[in-house]
Amino acid sequence: MRDNEAAAFTATAVVTGGNRGIGLAVASQLLHAGVRVVLVARDPARGEQARARLDADWRARNARGSGGSGGAAAGRDAELPRVGLVVGDLSNVAGVRATAAAVLDACPTLEILIHNAGIWPASRILNADGLEQAFATNHLAPFLLNHLLQERLAASRARVVQVSAGLYVKARIDLDRTPQGADFHPIRTYATTKACNLALVAPFARRWQNAGTGIRINAVHPGVIRTGLGDRRGPLGLLLKAAKRFWTPVEQAAPPVTRLALDAEAGADAAPVVSGGPGLGAVTGRYFEIDQETPLAPPLDDVELARRLWVQAAELTGVRDDPSAYPAAM
Repeated sequence: MRDNEAAAFTATAVVTGGNRGIGLAVASQLLHAGVRVVLVARDPARGEQARARLDADWRARNARGSGGSGGAAAGRDAELPRVGLVVGDLSNVAGVRATAAAVLDACPTLEILIHNAGIWPASRILNADGLEQAFATNHLAPFLLNHLLQERLAASRARVVQVSAGLYVKARIDLDRTPQGADFHPIRTYATTKACNLALVAPFARRWQNAGTGIRINAVHPGVIRTGLGDRRGPLGLLLKAAKRFWTPVEQAAPPVTRLALDAEAGADAAPVVSGGPGLGAVTGRYFEIDQETPLAPPLDDVELARRLWVQAAELTGVRDDPSAYPAAM
């Protein structure tokens, strides 16, 4: 990215899994709030299609809002690539490390990080690391990205938002069996892997706060949303398809996510103040059900379980964790 392009934006947001569903809706809302958006997508073609769609939509809205003329400043802004794309595979450790390097290259500053990418597998699949794919994508990938991007996030005093799932209450975490999917279940594995990830939001918040990084992190369940997540063949797939007809449209998933990253009063044409919605400026380590802060259900209120999950994730991802750098963190 050229220096003059970087100067045109007040904030940059990275949205993983931003090429469809909730991620695409969130990226669109951030873009129209005046934030430069970088999508992370596994499939290059689908990622480029989403990038082009968002860019075209922003240009169309900008043209309508300026009456078709826009003036010199608006004209210059219209020529800038407000939407970027990083192609990255978050299903294995090497892929996450490569993705993080690409994100750092694409983002001189990083004010917002939205962990949205996730999978709901129909069958047990092991990745190149010998780990169950949903465990790697839903849990380990955000953990490792937070570490690899930490310095850039701290420099921007960033806000990190983890898109979670209320279904986590159905989880059955088994630290010995869950990583390799020995306890795989076509529904419960999704809940369990999302729960593993959710359990580490508070530890990240405490560590970053105690270290004085200025990074804030929160998790949100945006509602039961109608997306392609979990789509599959067979009787279960047909049942899920029928149920989704009554779920919330994907566009309504964006506000609960973006309110944790933006000044809620920033208009579509206003430069965002990346300090959170009303009353959210200093909030970190919390879990929200849509827009309501909610205590985590057992066993995710167990600090010892969180510690064990953290240690395991560090070992599986090769993170060199120095507890002395974060006093009284866990």
